Amino acid sequence: MALHRSESALIEEITILAGHGRDGTPDGIDRLDLRMGDVVSVVGRTGSGKTTLINDIELFANGNTPTGRTILINGRTPPPEYRDDPACNPIALITQHTTFLSDLPVAEFLHIHARIRHTPVAAEGAVERTLTFANELTGEPISLSSQMTELSGGQTRALLIADATIICDTPIVLLDEVENAGINRSRALELLRGYRKIFIFVTHDPRIALLSDYRIVLKDGRIDQVLHTDAGERDLAPIVCQFDDMLSHLRDLIRLGHRVTRSDVASVDVEKRT
Repeated sequence: MALHRSESALIEEITILAGHGRDGTPDGIDRLDLRMGDVVSVVGRTGSGKTTLINDIELFANGNTPTGRTILINGRTPPPEYRDDPACNPIALITQHTTFLSDLPVAEFLHIHARIRHTPVAAEGAVERTLTFANELTGEPISLSSQMTELSGGQTRALLIADATIICDTPIVLLDEVENAGINRSRALELLRGYRKIFIFVTHDPRIALLSDYRIVLKDGRIDQVLHTDAGERDLAPIVCQFDDMLSHLRDLIRLGHRVTRSDVASVDVEKRT
């Protein structure tokens, strides 16, 4: 029986059942349950299998991928409609590659998508909220009159994150290395926590990792361990964020052709002495 899209809102939990790494070594956990409201980071060296893991989730793997993992939704095998019908798919994937087939204005792109997902009245409000959300993530304001292909990488990623969160309203959002897009990561996590969804970040960024609830560590294609963010790491997170803000400030100064001075790193020096 075909599912209605609203049924995806009933999702409470995703379960990852263990598979194996490239050499056949089993994952370091038997199962991992991800629940609504969780913010999760997937970390590991380049080539460790991070993208493979989120591909397993996006494809609702059932022992039929190279890792042999199985993905359950609410403890059961997901229905075929989740994979085969875009209107029923409960997962949105924001990748590093954002290529648009049609050069639409931002307003038209959002309105078309909103009208597919919502009633006409609700669609208008969804577009407005999406643009507001996106502009809180990027330092370069997005205009409804801009063409989609004219947006910078940061603007595009911010818009797609906002679109997935508000217009798509999917319960599961996968985000692949958003730190490379120039968005405000702390603000993004703060805003995303206001929505009851599962957010999974594939990241190399310590800021995102320490602000997550826990991180899945990949090694040699296998899940090596799961580390929950403890009190010590939560106390360290503001200092890491301050270092990161300082580096972002230095990048901006250099891009604008300014010289940099010791005063530009003084705030971090103070933290180091505390």
